[in-house]
Amino acid sequence: MVRLGTGIGWRPEIADDIARLPGIDWVEVVAENICPDHVPDALRLLRERGTTVVPHGVSLGLGGAERPEPGRLRALAERAEALGSPLVTEHIAFVRAGGPLTASPSIEAGHLLPVPRTRDALDVLCENVRIAQDALPVPLAVENIAALISWPGEEMTEGQFLAELVERTGVRLLIDVANLHTNHVNRGEDPAKALDELPTSAIAYVHVAGGVEKDGVWHDSHAHPVTQPVLDVLAELCARTTPPGVLLERDEDFPAAGELAGELDAIRAVTAAGAAGAAEAGMATAGTAAGSAKPVTAAGAAEAVTAAGTGDEAAAPVRASAAADEADKARTGADVPAADAPAADAPAPETPLPDAPLPEAPVPDAVRERLALAQTALLSALVGGTPPPEGFDRRRLRVQSAALTAKRASVIAKVAPELPEILGTGYRPAFARYAEGRPMTGGYRRDALSFAEHLLADGRPDGSAARRRLTLWWQERSGPAPLPSHPAARFARRVRLALSGGR
Repeated sequence: MVRLGTGIGWRPEIADDIARLPGIDWVEVVAENICPDHVPDALRLLRERGTTVVPHGVSLGLGGAERPEPGRLRALAERAEALGSPLVTEHIAFVRAGGPLTASPSIEAGHLLPVPRTRDALDVLCENVRIAQDALPVPLAVENIAALISWPGEEMTEGQFLAELVERTGVRLLIDVANLHTNHVNRGEDPAKALDELPTSAIAYVHVAGGVEKDGVWHDSHAHPVTQPVLDVLAELCARTTPPGVLLERDEDFPAAGELAGELDAIRAVTAAGAAGAAEAGMATAGTAAGSAKPVTAAGAAEAVTAAGTGDEAAAPVRASAAADEADKARTGADVPAADAPAADAPAPETPLPDAPLPEAPVPDAVRERLALAQTALLSALVGGTPPPEGFDRRRLRVQSAALTAKRASVIAKVAPELPEILGTGYRPAFARYAEGRPMTGGYRRDALSFAEHLLADGRPDGSAARRRLTLWWQERSGPAPLPSHPAARFARRVRLALSGGR
């Protein structure tokens, strides 16, 4: 298992801060936001300094009823190769539904939605993961997600679901402790029980992130500071194993560099305390036979914090999952970097896993169709205004639906920043009215154009100047022959707009 150390999610808004933060061993990038031929300069400079970069995908939909799209898999593979990454990661989630399996239009969620923990869903997920593993040049790790809603009729706990997934595919795990906390608040699930049930030896790395509680519902916002309950779950994990890497996620409302550094220090302190506790437990077990083993002191804990922050190879190694390593070696034909055998003061040995997953028969079409119908019914209720499926908490569905609309509006505002500028404070209310009953069927750029078309067809916005600006914006980006986009043409159109009374 590759040892990563302490890292942070790389975002353009904090690229300069990340470059200056001490003790950053690695970064994670959203795969879909990176072009392999045009890696941002700030990210390229980090790589030249020896900082590991891991692409983190959000659009494969491995938990969906359809098989992964070959084009999306090729794109993820290209990014792994361009960045020289030791692994890639994705989510245990579905992000779209409908399509051929249901003979209905394909619709996009714009967000990660939970997979039902049923035998049907697990069979489909295992096959989809194996398809992805075969298409990728490096090992794959998959992440547990946060959920606002629970599926009725689930047959397994989260830990059981993840353990069987690893056993059947050899996939590695990206454990998000903030998501475990989210599911504790929203679904009443015990993080400690989940950690007890999952194969900790398969952990590739760990996510830590902040969130906020509103009206009894925890929102995994990635826009708030990391809370103590999340750090407590991290401590629970570190009491069971020393994770190869821990990463801080922040996606919005970025704080000053000093606050990020403080959160990273808090993470390092928790992981160091976990390593020290494991060392004490190892010495207690070994007794006097340990001979040269030294007691853990405050200075030793401080050294552990330093090692965690610098990626020191002397940090206690984690024994890799045999199933994951054997599967990766079989697919790539190369030896997989693994940690050394546990030392006397390392964490206690973890539950061994099978040497390699066994081949499985293809999932029957009927199984995929059942899952597709269930996921389409749920997503249609969330984004299309159709009646809620039986067995779901309707209040939670309303909360999830509102969250999806808000997320969609936020992404559109980033993709097309001119729209909130033109519409001002009326942007979000107008978008909420547009999104009601109008699922996203394409990408966000197409969604932005459709939103503008909807407004213009309805004679909005009310002001003539704003309407002219929106019309020009739409004309520049739509139609079989979009208007010329070179600077001189844009300048001429702005002059004409100004002379006609626009701004």
